[in-house]
Amino acid sequence: MEDLKVPEKKFRPELEGIRAVAAVLVAVYHIWIGSVSGGVDVFFIVSGYLITTSLLSRIEREGRINFTENLLGLAKRLFPLAFTVLLVSSVLSILLLPQAVWKETISELFASMFYFQNWQLANNTVDYLAQNNQASPFQHFWALSIQGQFYITWPIVITLVYLIAKKVLKTPIRKTLLISLILIFCASISYSIYITEVNQPWAYFDTFARAWEFSLGGILALLISYIVLKKSVSFILGWLGLAVIVFTGILLPVSNVFPGYVALLPTTGVMLVIISAENGSRFGVQKFLSSKPLLYFGSISYGFYLWHWPLLIFYYAYFDTDTISTPAGLAVLLITFVLSVVTIKLVEGPIRTINVKQSKGRLGKILVALTAPVILVGISWGMYVQASLDSGYATENYSESLSVPDNPQDDPVTETIIEDYPGARSISHNIKPADGKEPIPTPLQAKEENPIFYENKDCYARGDDSTVTKCSFGVTENPSYTIALVGGSHSGHWFPALREMSERLGLRIDVYNKDACRFTRDDFDGLLTEACMEWNDKLVEVLKEDLPDLIFTTANVNIGNKVPSGYLEIWREFEGITEIFAIRDNPRMKEEPPTCLEEHPDKCSVPRDKALAEVVPWENTENVPENVTFADMSEYFCDEETCYPVIGNVMVYRDLHHLTTLYSKTMGPALEEHITEALENLQND
Repeated sequence: MEDLKVPEKKFRPELEGIRAVAAVLVAVYHIWIGSVSGGVDVFFIVSGYLITTSLLSRIEREGRINFTENLLGLAKRLFPLAFTVLLVSSVLSILLLPQAVWKETISELFASMFYFQNWQLANNTVDYLAQNNQASPFQHFWALSIQGQFYITWPIVITLVYLIAKKVLKTPIRKTLLISLILIFCASISYSIYITEVNQPWAYFDTFARAWEFSLGGILALLISYIVLKKSVSFILGWLGLAVIVFTGILLPVSNVFPGYVALLPTTGVMLVIISAENGSRFGVQKFLSSKPLLYFGSISYGFYLWHWPLLIFYYAYFDTDTISTPAGLAVLLITFVLSVVTIKLVEGPIRTINVKQSKGRLGKILVALTAPVILVGISWGMYVQASLDSGYATENYSESLSVPDNPQDDPVTETIIEDYPGARSISHNIKPADGKEPIPTPLQAKEENPIFYENKDCYARGDDSTVTKCSFGVTENPSYTIALVGGSHSGHWFPALREMSERLGLRIDVYNKDACRFTRDDFDGLLTEACMEWNDKLVEVLKEDLPDLIFTTANVNIGNKVPSGYLEIWREFEGITEIFAIRDNPRMKEEPPTCLEEHPDKCSVPRDKALAEVVPWENTENVPENVTFADMSEYFCDEETCYPVIGNVMVYRDLHHLTTLYSKTMGPALEEHITEALENLQND
């Protein structure tokens, strides 16, 4: 059986031009447009084209691929610039970024170092507790991680296909590889279309949803010899292809629909350019893309991509802004260009000249010397952060000191702690907080202040999971009363306050929690997922079978001035069966307090009328079921004019709208009054 034709081996200068265009597009879109350009997809298909060509040529020539030499060759090309950027970005992160984001930044540093940043970000998109994480200076390494995974797996794929073709099927290698790549393309693009429809944020970072782009580049490399076009057709298709590459991000909402079938647009643009260059005309696009400026820029495009993003993030951090002017953006681009040129000349250039076959040992030592400082900085930084998290009053020991009667003077140590850091007790017990104290927990610790039940992933449902789980806390044996804490995170962050009073009142707290969900029969115009609504259906049945004395949930959403109808509907299902305890939703902040308090502490409060409705929601609501007791705790967040991020020397919020465990716990005595009243009403009934 005759094999496919082997294309003429030649330098493809237009590919360097395409890389240059893609790098500029990515940077420009990030700096000024704030969306996705499709430029990364251009990198992927070009990589698929070049690596397939190179590996196939090598295995046909030598009969094998030397994996050690291949990995060293990859490291030689990728590591010098990547680890230089990682090192510089790590140091600048310590100097410029608020401590509140250090932990997540460190995790992304290590994810970038070891080329799994895309999976780190994918997991964050489905982890409700991590969804508020802000962009780190390493976030752009997600694309390099996918490319790194491709560079490692592609030699394995081609070797397996080669062995199967030679030893098993006795078929031509190129035809066998073509069929294999078509199968990979079909499987990957089918999965990509499906997962993009089901969970687009995850799909964006999913390697398997992107594999078809690399395979498409390989397919083009195998078939390019068979595509012959007239010069006039090549002229039209070439410029059309470049226009598609440039304008994809403007014409389509790629941030919300990529990768899926929409990514066929920029990848098709690249294919048109490559095909047109095979028989290009005098004024064809290949002439423009092969021009000296673009050839040079293409040779530094890797460095340009690496440097532009951290420079943008550090600009935002240093100037305390989330926008950038045109002159400042141009300055960022200029500095990016200069750094790319300098680091390529001083760092990458000398290492790339080393012959892998002749100097493996020397190259290995250089790569170790290059990567070791980044690893050491990351480990040292991580140890410091962990030590900071383990220290201070935000530990369990401090939290336990709040679980005391109303007369803390019986314990001098506890008395001192509560007088210094009373939190909500500064209002409920009229304790004047000590002056000159830094608020606790620290900004770094505040980000970790989640209710303890989140430590057990069997205690709450995540993502598309509609399974109803129950975890019990407090007095679990022979309780006086049982409270079912139901809903999402805005119910869940009251858990520390309930737990604080559980021993005194003899409470068992049954936690029924689902991420980004509410205890309701209304999906809020599609805001709540099908999994959430299914979870609520199941939860109602579970609660009726294991009936609590009180169902604790939220009474409204954000600044809403009415109780949502979906809340009322689900509450009515428990009329005559059990009682509902509905608490007013807490105010939202305009900036995340842990970060805001580090950067500009005098600008972190919000006006009360911007955060709370003037009248409590239930007073504006008709036909409220008779089995509902309402509680308004707004006085523990706001005075008559302002809502505060710190009260009684305790940080109120861990992010824009979730309470710290510590502050929630200090509200225990105040909430206890409302819970006690509801339980007394229960006894009277």
